[in-house]
Amino acid sequence: MLDRSVDPEKLGVLATDPQDEGLGVEENLEVVVRDPASERLELERPSRPDARRDRFGLHSPILDWSRMAARALAFDFNGTLSDDEPVLFAILSELFAELGRPLSSEEYLEHFVGLSDPEIVRVWLGEDHPELEAVLAKRVARYTATVADGSTVRPEVREAVLYAAERVPVAVVSGAHRAEVEPVLAAAGLTEAVAVVVTAEDVRRGKPDPESYVKALALLDRGLQAEDVTVFEDTEAGVAAATAAGMRCVAVLGTLAPERLALADELAPALNLAAVRRALGENPAR
Repeated sequence: MLDRSVDPEKLGVLATDPQDEGLGVEENLEVVVRDPASERLELERPSRPDARRDRFGLHSPILDWSRMAARALAFDFNGTLSDDEPVLFAILSELFAELGRPLSSEEYLEHFVGLSDPEIVRVWLGEDHPELEAVLAKRVARYTATVADGSTVRPEVREAVLYAAERVPVAVVSGAHRAEVEPVLAAAGLTEAVAVVVTAEDVRRGKPDPESYVKALALLDRGLQAEDVTVFEDTEAGVAAATAAGMRCVAVLGTLAPERLALADELAPALNLAAVRRALGENPAR
């Protein structure tokens, strides 16, 4: 049986005080490179010349968001819209342990958080493992049985998404399967608010490749350019995908330490109404 009471601290999820501005970002985030021979996604840490820095590690004070108001918003799903990273780890660790390939929380956070379901399973079990498809099917079934009631979408997140949808088109861009994403959106009352949903089935290459965000932009099809879209992400793979697609990115703290999200244009303590209003060029204090 899946234990939903997984302690986030055991998973290694960052506990963030929304009032704490002492977030030191010292190095640039890993960005995508590709091995042409294998098409395996890799991550390295070259510097980004235009990376914005401030002594607090929060980029928002030096960005004029009123001049960069988003014309569309895109949200990552797992860990961003849906507060479910401990659930994801618990399911994967159970499945892999059943096949004699146990996965630790440290290994999950270091190597797999933010990657697509198929990529995680292929890398950990091997490309030619006979149980690949069966593991993916079990992963989807266990996830939906656990969170399809929408309980992982926090009220403040739901409020923020509904607020955004009244003003700009909204997309959800995920490395999870559609069968995992859509029931949660429906149960949380967000189906009508989301104009576009891109999931693992819609692309050949998952995050950190930008393909899913490029696909979302094409599906929005409202004369938008990449720079018109602001993305909310919680992992370095997601941030790398969004920025490689040419979009602005707000990294939401809670899953990873801030230094692993340094390529983002802004770090936000949480996904809430204030963060969305800032992305829309509004003054959250008003």
